This record gives sequence, structure tokens and C-alpha cells, in this order.
Amino acid sequence: MRKAFLLTMALCSLSVPLLAQAPAPVTQGATPPPMPAKATRTGKHVNRIIDMWLKGQPVYYTQIPAGGYEEGKKLAATKADYITYEMEHGALDFHQLREFMRGLAEAGPTRTGHRTPAVIVTLPIAGTTDAVRANGWMIQQALAAGVHGILLCNAESPEAARLMMEAARYPFAPTVPGLSQGTRGNGSQFYAAQIWGVPAAEYMRIAEPWPLNPDGELIFGVKIENPRADANVDSTIRVPGIAFAEWGPGDHAFYLLGAPSPRAPGAPRMEQQPIMVAARARVLEATKAAGVRFLNACNEDDVIDQIKDGVMICTGGDTPAADKGRAYSKRTDPV
Repeated sequence: MRKAFLLTMALCSLSVPLLAQAPAPVTQGATPPPMPAKATRTGKHVNRIIDMWLKGQPVYYTQIPAGGYEEGKKLAATKADYITYEMEHGALDFHQLREFMRGLAEAGPTRTGHRTPAVIVTLPIAGTTDAVRANGWMIQQALAAGVHGILLCNAESPEAARLMMEAARYPFAPTVPGLSQGTRGNGSQFYAAQIWGVPAAEYMRIAEPWPLNPDGELIFGVKIENPRADANVDSTIRVPGIAFAEWGPGDHAFYLLGAPSPRAPGAPRMEQQPIMVAARARVLEATKAAGVRFLNACNEDDVIDQIKDGVMICTGGDTPAADKGRAYSKRTDPV
């Protein structure tokens, strides 16, 4: 069986011509930068998020509402541990996503020695069983661009989360109780492998969900952001391969507080309303019980309290809030 698997991997690696070793053109190029002789990485992982979590450190992200090559070059210098590439409400443009990843890679390595910052993508897929089953191709297109994970928005059921995981895994991936065989196809590995700076066969081995697979480099999360998702949160975040969750205060407010209106002077913020506090607490406690990381917005005034509360992913990767949080957790890695 092992010999057959290795032969298949070798054939996959030879099924298309090798990419040119000269740098790709700056505009309209579909070819990523050439792979170095050795992959550029610090620590064990390509994905910086994993390196930080293995040290018990919270991570901080910045966000971009789509963007291409030039935006990627600029954000390669970010202090953030990862970038959220927002296509839930931003433009659904996979060519631009590929160009963004190419810009990151060509401008790298990062201050930390990683080839690129990690990139997590949000997609315009409603987190229902039918929607994820019909739109798994979006998950596969995003991964083929060389990103490092997916955040499933409005994740309403464990079945939707399972379908995301199955769309993201190759058919030959190790069998996991609770997941059916993966459906990711041959050809998806070549561009992504060069963005990561690894051979195609190695990419297919490590393009797996972490921490489910300790050698994996992909991070998958769920947004629990409406009452239907709240009802299923305990089972949804226990789907094999889910690494983090957030409670989505913006969408939760639509469902729980109604239409937004100007806040009166001295009135509590929306997230301080009792019904919202309860929604956050439900998701936070579920993540703690399942051993899943929790994501929450952080600012300079509350970042230390958020970390004390168990938050392991904060917003504001390039802000003073992140600097304050890193100092509190005594992070020694460069930013």
C-alpha cells in the first residue's frame, strides 16, 4: 500500500511541466515565484500560527477586503501573525487571491523567516449543510491558491463543518473517525506548493488540518454567529480538524438586537448587552471544553483581559493592542 501511495505521489509530481525558474512577471502572471532550494521556515511549520500556538502564544491578525499582487507585496511586511483575506462580503476573485499570494511570496521572507505570513480566507458560503455541499469548490479554489486555512462563516451545523473538512482533504489522506474520504483533486497542489516553497509531493502530505494531523499546515475555523449556530456549537466545534472558533458579534447583533441604531451617550456597547454577553460566553465555554482556540476582537484597553479570558486569536495585528498583548505574554519571537 505504501509503495502504491509513493508511486502515485511521484506521478502526480510529474503530471505537469516544471514551472519556470525565472521570476514570474509582475502583472497578470499565473506562475508563482520559483521554489527555493530549501523551504524557508522558522521552527517546525510553514504556518506561523501553528508555531506560535505550540509556544502557547496568542496570535494577532490583520484583514484585507480582497486585493492582488501589489497588496500582497505590501502586506508581506505586516507585523501580524496572519492575514484574513475577506471574500465573504468582498469580491470573490480567485485570480486576485493567487496574485495576492504571489505578491506575498515574492516580497518575502517575513521578519520571522517564514516564506509568507499565514493567510486565512473567508468565503461567501452560508454555513449550512446544503450550501457547503454545493460550494465546496470554493474551498478547494482558495486552497489551490496557496492559502493556509479557511474560516467557515455562519457555521450552523456539524455536518457543514464536516463537509468543509472533506472538501479540503485529499482522498489518500489518513482515515479519521468522523470524516469521510476527502475530495480535493489532483492539480490543486502545484501552485500552492510553490507559494509554500515545498515540492508538490510534500505539499500534499502537509496540506492537512492541524492539530488533527501534527504535520498539517492548514488551519480551519468556524464562525458561530446566529441562533441556529448557537444551538449546535458544542457539536460543530468538535468536528475533527476544527482548530478555532469565533462568536461573530456583528451578525449576532443583527439576530439578537435587531436593526442597528445610534448608541446613546453612556449606553453600553452592543457586545455589552446581556444577551450578547451570553452568546459570547456560550461559544467561549464550548471552545474551552473542546480544546479549540477562541477568536475575539481586541483593543488596547481590553487585550490583556481578553487573553486572561482565554482568547488565543485577536484582531489588530499591526496595532498597539497587539504590541501590548505580545508584551504581556512575553513573546520573544521577532515581529
